[in-house]
Order: sequence, then C-alpha cells, then structure tokens
Amino acid sequence: MSTSRRLVLITLIATLSVQTAQAQRWRAIGQTVTGSSVFIDPASVSKKDSIITATVRVVFKEPTPTPKGPITGSRAVAMFDCARKTVAVKENIIWHDERKGTIYEKRTPKLPGFGPVFTSNFSGVALTYLCAPPTPPTPPTPPTPARPAAPAVPNTPPSGRPPLIPRNP
Repeated sequence: MSTSRRLVLITLIATLSVQTAQAQRWRAIGQTVTGSSVFIDPASVSKKDSIITATVRVVFKEPTPTPKGPITGSRAVAMFDCARKTVAVKENIIWHDERKGTIYEKRTPKLPGFGPVFTSNFSGVALTYLCAPPTPPTPPTPPTPARPAAPAVPNTPPSGRPPLIPRNP
C-alpha cells in the first residue's frame, strides 16, 4: 500500500473515531414542539442547591433559513432553577453547520439573568428532564411459587384416565 493511501486511510479512521466519540457524548432527552431533537451532555451536568447547570444541544428538524444562510442547530450552556422553574443561558452558539464548525452566532452574556422557561423550546425539554424527581429503583420481582402437584391417585396413568382393566374371555 502506498504512503498516500495509508495517510488517507488513517485520516478516515481518525475522523470516524471523533464522530463516534461525539455521538456517544450526547444523550437524547426529547423533542421540541417543532420536532427538533434535544440532547444533553451528561458529563456537563452539575448541581448546586436547586440550580442545575448543563450543556444542551438542539438539532433542528429542518434547517432554518436566514439571510446569512441556513442554521441547523444550537448549543447552550444553561442554568436551570428547578424550584422556580426558570432558566439562565450562560453561552449560546447557533450553528450553520456544527460538523464543519461554522458558527452563525455566539452569545455570552456578561451577567446571565433567569427568565421563564418556554415549554415549546429546548429550555422546557431540558428543565423537565433535569428537574424530574429521581425514579425509585424497581423492587425485585419475587419468585413465583411452584404449583402444588395434584394428589396422586393409585394406578392412574399420567393422562388422568383410569387404567383399562383387561377382561377374561
């Protein structure tokens, strides 16, 4: 195999490895009312009092047209106040193409302020997921007791019919 083919093969394997690692990073948590998929990075989730901070990603069902070109998704680092049901976005990136790394817009407020959660967008989906009460563990199912055997009747075959009595001719 030539050196250039080896280089192409190594590059292809490296690219697929990175894409696989990124796919494993995100956990699907629901959909917006428009059908866009909402994901969370489990490694980014942290909790302090009733505030949960997490990185949330949205992949639009259909690209949204803009004068600068279509946008395909967004990623936000947000704080969710479970007690008050409010959200504050610390950073928001809107993507032309996340795979290529082309950003449409990036916002990082100096002082994020908490505001209402909208059930129609990612904030409602993420708040519902992150602030849900923990599900109790499922208790183990007790083993089913064996059915007691029917009392044995002497000289009764397994079919349950009485045995044939031979006749003397």
